[in-house]
Amino acid sequence: MDLKQLEYFVRVAELGSFTRAAQALDVAQPALSRQVRLLEVELRQNLLLRNGRGATPTEAGKLLLAHGRGILHQVERAKEELGRVRGALAGRVAIGLPPSMARALTVPLIRLFRERLPEASLSITEGLSTTMQEWLLNGRLDIAVLYNAQPVPEIEISPLQDEELWLVEPRPPGLAEEPPPPPVPLATVARMPLVIPSRPNALRMHIEAEMAALGERPTVALEIDGVSAILDLVADGAGSALLSHNAVARSIRPSAYRMRRIEPPLRTRVSLATSSQRPATLTQQAAIDLIRQVMTAVA
Repeated sequence: MDLKQLEYFVRVAELGSFTRAAQALDVAQPALSRQVRLLEVELRQNLLLRNGRGATPTEAGKLLLAHGRGILHQVERAKEELGRVRGALAGRVAIGLPPSMARALTVPLIRLFRERLPEASLSITEGLSTTMQEWLLNGRLDIAVLYNAQPVPEIEISPLQDEELWLVEPRPPGLAEEPPPPPVPLATVARMPLVIPSRPNALRMHIEAEMAALGERPTVALEIDGVSAILDLVADGAGSALLSHNAVARSIRPSAYRMRRIEPPLRTRVSLATSSQRPATLTQQAAIDLIRQVMTAVA
Protein backbone atom coordinates (compact mmCIF):
# COMPACT_ATOMS: atom_id res chain seq x y z
CA MET A 1 0.00 0.00 0.00
CA ASP A 2 1.51 3.30 -1.13
CA LEU A 3 1.71 5.88 1.67
CA LYS A 4 1.04 8.79 -0.68
CA GLN A 5 -2.10 7.09 -1.97
CA LEU A 6 -3.18 6.51 1.62
CA GLU A 7 -2.54 10.15 2.53
CA TYR A 8 -4.54 11.31 -0.50
CA PHE A 9 -7.47 9.05 0.40
CA VAL A 10 -7.49 10.18 4.05
CA ARG A 11 -7.50 13.83 3.07
CA VAL A 12 -10.35 13.36 0.55
CA ALA A 13 -12.37 11.42 3.14
CA GLU A 14 -11.77 14.06 5.82
CA LEU A 15 -12.54 17.06 3.60
CA GLY A 16 -15.38 15.36 1.74
CA SER A 17 -14.20 16.68 -1.61
CA PHE A 18 -11.54 15.90 -4.22
CA THR A 19 -11.35 19.62 -5.03
CA ARG A 20 -10.70 20.71 -1.44
CA ALA A 21 -8.26 17.85 -0.89
CA ALA A 22 -6.31 18.77 -4.03
CA GLN A 23 -6.06 22.36 -2.81
CA ALA A 24 -4.97 21.29 0.69
CA LEU A 25 -2.35 18.88 -0.69
CA ASP A 26 -1.24 21.27 -3.47
CA VAL A 27 -1.62 18.62 -6.20
CA ALA A 28 -3.62 18.54 -9.42
CA GLN A 29 -7.09 17.08 -8.96
CA PRO A 30 -6.78 14.54 -11.83
CA ALA A 31 -3.56 13.18 -10.30
CA LEU A 32 -5.24 12.97 -6.88
CA SER A 33 -8.24 11.12 -8.30
CA ARG A 34 -6.00 8.71 -10.20
CA GLN A 35 -3.99 7.80 -7.11
CA VAL A 36 -7.10 7.20 -4.99
CA ARG A 37 -8.56 5.04 -7.76
CA LEU A 38 -5.34 3.00 -7.93
CA LEU A 39 -5.66 2.39 -4.19
CA GLU A 40 -9.23 1.18 -4.67
CA VAL A 41 -8.11 -1.15 -7.45
CA GLU A 42 -5.32 -2.57 -5.30
CA LEU A 43 -7.66 -3.18 -2.36
CA ARG A 44 -10.52 -4.32 -4.63
CA GLN A 45 -12.90 -2.09 -2.67
CA ASN A 46 -14.81 1.07 -3.44
CA LEU A 47 -13.59 3.45 -0.74
CA LEU A 48 -15.53 6.59 -1.67
CA LEU A 49 -19.01 7.40 -2.89
CA ARG A 50 -18.57 10.12 -5.50
CA ASN A 51 -21.45 12.52 -6.17
CA GLY A 52 -22.05 16.06 -7.29
CA ARG A 53 -21.68 17.36 -3.72
CA GLY A 54 -18.32 15.69 -3.08
CA ALA A 55 -17.16 12.33 -1.79
CA THR A 56 -18.09 10.33 1.31
CA PRO A 57 -16.40 7.14 2.54
CA THR A 58 -18.11 3.78 2.09
CA GLU A 59 -18.14 1.24 4.94
CA ALA A 60 -14.81 -0.05 3.64
CA GLY A 61 -13.61 3.56 3.36
CA LYS A 62 -14.55 4.31 6.97
CA LEU A 63 -12.55 1.29 8.09
CA LEU A 64 -9.52 2.32 6.04
CA LEU A 65 -9.86 5.93 7.26
CA ALA A 66 -9.54 4.79 10.88
CA HIS A 67 -6.50 2.65 10.07
CA GLY A 68 -5.05 5.23 7.69
CA ARG A 69 -5.01 7.99 10.30
CA GLY A 70 -3.12 5.71 12.66
CA ILE A 71 -0.66 4.60 9.98
CA LEU A 72 0.11 8.15 8.87
CA HIS A 73 0.45 9.26 12.48
CA GLN A 74 2.96 6.47 13.13
CA VAL A 75 4.92 7.50 10.04
CA GLU A 76 5.10 11.07 11.34
CA ARG A 77 6.22 9.80 14.75
CA ALA A 78 8.92 7.69 13.09
CA LYS A 79 10.17 10.73 11.16
CA GLU A 80 10.23 12.75 14.36
CA GLU A 81 12.14 10.06 16.24
CA LEU A 82 14.71 9.96 13.43
CA GLY A 83 14.87 13.75 13.58
CA ARG A 84 15.60 13.57 17.29
CA VAL A 85 18.59 11.33 16.54
CA ARG A 86 20.13 14.19 14.61
CA GLY A 87 19.01 16.62 17.31
CA ALA A 88 15.93 18.35 15.91
CA LEU A 89 12.18 17.85 15.59
CA ALA A 90 10.72 18.03 12.09
CA GLY A 91 7.31 17.88 10.49
CA ARG A 92 4.54 20.35 9.67
CA VAL A 93 2.21 22.06 12.14
CA ALA A 94 -0.99 23.86 11.06
CA ILE A 95 -2.27 26.36 13.64
CA GLY A 96 -5.52 28.32 13.60
CA LEU A 97 -5.92 31.70 15.35
CA PRO A 98 -8.99 33.90 15.81
CA PRO A 99 -8.74 37.24 13.95
CA SER A 100 -8.81 39.26 17.19
CA MET A 101 -5.62 37.52 18.38
CA ALA A 102 -3.78 36.87 15.13
CA ARG A 103 -2.07 40.27 14.96
CA ALA A 104 -0.73 39.92 18.52
CA LEU A 105 0.39 36.29 18.27
CA THR A 106 1.54 35.62 14.71
CA VAL A 107 4.90 37.40 14.62
CA PRO A 108 6.19 36.35 18.08
CA LEU A 109 4.93 32.79 17.51
CA ILE A 110 6.70 32.46 14.15
CA ARG A 111 9.88 33.95 15.60
CA LEU A 112 9.89 31.51 18.53
CA PHE A 113 8.94 28.58 16.29
CA ARG A 114 11.88 29.22 13.95
CA GLU A 115 14.22 29.53 16.92
CA ARG A 116 13.09 26.37 18.75
CA LEU A 117 11.99 24.16 15.82
CA PRO A 118 14.19 25.18 12.88
CA GLU A 119 13.62 21.97 10.90
CA ALA A 120 9.83 22.03 11.25
CA SER A 121 7.41 24.00 9.08
CA LEU A 122 4.55 26.15 10.33
CA SER A 123 1.25 27.17 8.76
CA ILE A 124 -1.01 29.79 10.43
CA THR A 125 -4.62 30.37 9.39
CA GLU A 126 -7.15 32.88 10.70
CA GLY A 127 -10.71 31.74 11.26
CA LEU A 128 -13.79 31.92 13.45
CA SER A 129 -13.88 29.51 16.38
CA THR A 130 -16.79 27.51 14.95
CA THR A 131 -15.05 27.19 11.59
CA MET A 132 -11.73 26.20 13.16
CA GLN A 133 -13.45 23.41 15.10
CA GLU A 134 -14.54 21.96 11.74
CA TRP A 135 -11.00 22.35 10.40
CA LEU A 136 -9.66 20.41 13.38
CA LEU A 137 -12.06 17.57 12.62
CA ASN A 138 -11.26 17.36 8.91
CA GLY A 139 -7.50 17.61 9.39
CA ARG A 140 -6.90 21.08 7.94
CA LEU A 141 -5.65 22.25 11.37
CA ASP A 142 -3.58 20.46 14.01
CA ILE A 143 -4.03 23.08 16.75
CA ALA A 144 -6.49 25.94 17.21
CA VAL A 145 -6.89 28.79 19.66
CA LEU A 146 -10.62 29.13 20.32
CA TYR A 147 -12.95 31.48 22.17
CA ASN A 148 -15.51 29.91 24.51
CA ALA A 149 -15.03 26.45 23.01
CA GLN A 150 -17.82 24.01 23.75
CA PRO A 151 -16.69 20.48 24.61
CA VAL A 152 -17.36 17.83 21.95
CA PRO A 153 -16.12 14.22 21.92
CA GLU A 154 -13.93 14.69 18.84
CA ILE A 155 -11.99 17.69 20.20
CA GLU A 156 -9.73 17.99 23.23
CA ILE A 157 -9.84 21.40 24.91
CA SER A 158 -7.47 22.86 27.49
CA PRO A 159 -7.92 26.39 28.94
CA LEU A 160 -5.27 29.01 28.17
CA GLN A 161 -6.51 32.17 29.85
CA ASP A 162 -9.51 34.41 30.43
CA GLU A 163 -9.60 37.58 28.35
CA GLU A 164 -11.47 40.76 29.27
CA LEU A 165 -13.48 42.63 26.66
CA TRP A 166 -13.49 46.43 26.69
CA LEU A 167 -15.83 49.02 25.25
CA VAL A 168 -13.94 50.62 22.36
CA GLU A 169 -14.99 54.11 21.26
CA PRO A 170 -13.46 56.72 18.92
CA ARG A 171 -11.19 59.10 20.80
CA PRO A 172 -12.67 62.62 20.78
CA PRO A 173 -10.77 65.05 18.51
CA GLY A 174 -7.98 66.94 20.25
CA LEU A 175 -8.03 64.62 23.27
CA ALA A 176 -4.53 63.13 23.34
CA GLU A 177 -4.49 61.97 26.95
CA GLU A 178 -7.08 61.71 29.66
CA PRO A 179 -7.53 60.00 33.00
CA PRO A 180 -9.02 56.51 32.77
CA PRO A 181 -12.73 56.94 31.98
CA PRO A 182 -15.18 55.39 34.46
CA PRO A 183 -16.50 51.86 33.81
CA VAL A 184 -19.74 51.61 31.89
CA PRO A 185 -22.53 49.22 32.96
CA LEU A 186 -23.11 46.29 30.61
CA ALA A 187 -26.80 47.19 30.45
CA THR A 188 -25.80 50.62 29.12
CA VAL A 189 -23.47 49.04 26.58
CA ALA A 190 -26.39 46.95 25.30
CA ARG A 191 -28.24 50.15 24.35
CA MET A 192 -25.29 51.66 22.48
CA PRO A 193 -24.92 51.19 18.70
CA LEU A 194 -22.36 48.42 18.29
CA VAL A 195 -20.17 47.33 15.40
CA ILE A 196 -20.09 43.62 16.07
CA PRO A 197 -19.23 40.34 14.28
CA SER A 198 -22.05 38.33 12.76
CA ARG A 199 -23.22 35.01 14.14
CA PRO A 200 -21.93 32.36 14.80
CA ASN A 201 -18.84 34.30 15.91
CA ALA A 202 -17.94 33.02 19.41
CA LEU A 203 -17.47 36.53 20.86
CA ARG A 204 -20.82 37.63 19.43
CA MET A 205 -22.58 34.63 20.94
CA HIS A 206 -20.90 35.22 24.33
CA ILE A 207 -21.82 38.92 24.36
CA GLU A 208 -25.44 38.10 23.56
CA ALA A 209 -25.57 35.48 26.32
CA GLU A 210 -24.15 37.86 28.94
CA MET A 211 -26.55 40.62 27.96
CA ALA A 212 -29.49 38.20 27.91
CA ALA A 213 -28.72 37.32 31.53
CA LEU A 214 -29.52 40.98 32.33
CA GLY A 215 -32.65 40.97 30.20
CA GLU A 216 -30.92 42.96 27.46
CA ARG A 217 -29.84 42.40 23.86
CA PRO A 218 -27.16 44.23 21.85
CA THR A 219 -28.09 47.17 19.68
CA VAL A 220 -26.42 46.17 16.42
CA ALA A 221 -25.42 49.09 14.22
CA LEU A 222 -23.33 47.00 11.80
CA GLU A 223 -22.31 43.36 11.51
CA ILE A 224 -18.71 43.14 10.34
CA ASP A 225 -16.41 40.11 10.42
CA GLY A 226 -12.83 41.28 10.87
CA VAL A 227 -11.15 43.18 13.67
CA SER A 228 -9.41 45.69 11.41
CA ALA A 229 -12.66 46.57 9.65
CA ILE A 230 -14.49 46.89 12.97
CA LEU A 231 -11.86 49.29 14.32
CA ASP A 232 -11.87 51.36 11.13
CA LEU A 233 -15.64 51.78 11.41
CA VAL A 234 -15.39 52.71 15.10
CA ALA A 235 -12.79 55.36 14.26
CA ASP A 236 -15.16 56.64 11.54
CA GLY A 237 -17.96 57.05 14.08
CA ALA A 238 -20.17 54.14 12.99
CA GLY A 239 -20.52 52.87 16.57
CA SER A 240 -18.64 51.26 19.41
CA ALA A 241 -17.07 47.80 19.66
CA LEU A 242 -16.37 45.15 22.28
CA LEU A 243 -12.82 43.89 21.89
CA SER A 244 -9.84 42.74 23.92
CA HIS A 245 -7.10 45.15 24.97
CA ASN A 246 -4.61 43.33 22.72
CA ALA A 247 -6.85 43.65 19.66
CA VAL A 248 -6.78 47.44 20.02
CA ALA A 249 -3.18 47.79 21.22
CA ARG A 250 -1.92 45.82 18.19
CA SER A 251 -4.01 47.76 15.69
CA ILE A 252 -2.51 50.19 13.19
CA ARG A 253 -3.72 53.28 15.11
CA PRO A 254 -4.34 52.42 18.76
CA SER A 255 -4.28 56.12 19.68
CA ALA A 256 -7.47 56.60 17.65
CA TYR A 257 -9.54 54.81 20.28
CA ARG A 258 -10.64 55.23 23.85
CA MET A 259 -11.16 52.07 25.91
CA ARG A 260 -13.54 51.74 28.86
CA ARG A 261 -13.97 48.88 31.29
CA ILE A 262 -17.35 47.22 31.51
CA GLU A 263 -19.19 46.41 34.75
CA PRO A 264 -19.71 43.61 35.47
CA PRO A 265 -16.55 42.56 33.59
CA LEU A 266 -17.18 40.86 30.25
CA ARG A 267 -14.68 37.99 30.08
CA THR A 268 -14.17 35.21 27.53
CA ARG A 269 -12.35 31.91 27.90
CA VAL A 270 -9.47 31.30 25.49
CA SER A 271 -8.60 27.63 24.98
CA LEU A 272 -6.25 25.39 23.01
CA ALA A 273 -7.96 22.72 20.96
CA THR A 274 -6.68 19.61 19.17
CA SER A 275 -8.39 16.67 17.51
CA SER A 276 -8.89 13.65 19.75
CA GLN A 277 -8.96 11.51 16.60
CA ARG A 278 -5.33 12.28 15.77
CA PRO A 279 -2.93 12.23 18.75
CA ALA A 280 -0.50 15.14 18.69
CA THR A 281 2.95 14.43 17.32
CA LEU A 282 6.03 15.51 19.25
CA THR A 283 6.42 18.53 16.98
CA GLN A 284 2.79 19.51 17.57
CA GLN A 285 3.23 19.09 21.33
CA ALA A 286 6.27 21.37 21.16
CA ALA A 287 4.23 23.91 19.17
CA ILE A 288 1.51 23.84 21.86
CA ASP A 289 4.15 24.71 24.46
CA LEU A 290 5.29 27.62 22.29
CA ILE A 291 1.73 28.94 21.95
CA ARG A 292 1.38 28.90 25.73
CA GLN A 293 4.65 30.82 26.10
CA VAL A 294 3.63 33.47 23.58
CA MET A 295 0.16 33.82 25.11
CA THR A 296 1.72 34.41 28.52
CA ALA A 297 4.15 36.98 27.10
CA VAL A 298 1.52 39.08 25.29
CA ALA A 299 -1.15 38.86 28.00
